[in-house]
Amino acid sequence: MMITVVGSINMDLVVQTDDFPKLGETVLGTLYKTAPGGKGANQAVAAARLGGQVEMIGCVGSDSFGIELITNLEANKIDVSGVKVSAESASGIANILISDGDNRIIVVPGANHDLAPTVIDDMRGTIQNSSLVMMQLEIPIPTILRTLEMCKELGVPVLLNPAPAGGFKAEFMPYVSYLTPNETECQQLFGDNLEQALELYPNKLIVTLGSDGARYYDGEKHVFVAGYATTVVDTTGAGDTFNGAFAYAIVNDYSIEKAVQFANVAASLSVEKLGAQGGMPTVAAVNQRLGSVVE
Repeated sequence: MMITVVGSINMDLVVQTDDFPKLGETVLGTLYKTAPGGKGANQAVAAARLGGQVEMIGCVGSDSFGIELITNLEANKIDVSGVKVSAESASGIANILISDGDNRIIVVPGANHDLAPTVIDDMRGTIQNSSLVMMQLEIPIPTILRTLEMCKELGVPVLLNPAPAGGFKAEFMPYVSYLTPNETECQQLFGDNLEQALELYPNKLIVTLGSDGARYYDGEKHVFVAGYATTVVDTTGAGDTFNGAFAYAIVNDYSIEKAVQFANVAASLSVEKLGAQGGMPTVAAVNQRLGSVVE
């Protein structure tokens, strides 16, 4: 039951401060660290740490960050045979500023923009053998389109996390099995009427609501799946954890409602530690918080 992630691989440059600086202001930080990230890699790690069989398709630079990023994926038991090394571009980075449990992020894509549609053509066999392909919008749109077309041709379901939302195209929807925006992204994509948007895409559009959980429309009724209260240290990567956990649950034949519940719990655990991947939980930790094994 292989999950193939086609997406970004970045190095996160994390700075923590007591107060976000105002325009033109300099403030002192309390922490600086580098940590592997990128929405694609984060979601791959989230699924793999839960015990999923995961392969990553992406691109890094031939710099020290690139070596570290590949090593990290391998350490998380992710197949990296689809990760290409660019000789032209530096590895992507994300500059993450954290204060009082919230974050502000600037992404510089770098080598992620070298992930061309021809790479997807080369990875056809991998995609054909996948139970699910998971993507985000931090890689070139032509590559996303090529992947969607190939998955449709091969009958492979797709989970698309439309972040950043600016790269989303309405033409994606017929190719997508699950679309997982947060509430703000959903408003950008479909307008202010959330109920109407959900009803247009039953069991396909799943909207995450932060600490309030998530919701979707099952064809007959609106389903609200509650979040889990916890002590927040860093929200970076919570959405990626949700997506990786949802993918893991779906390929293991959970119902949509159970998959969302499982993903909510995984996300609640992820925010209790610093860094996008730092708090991503094991399946045992998720099931312990749930109180019993989710089937």
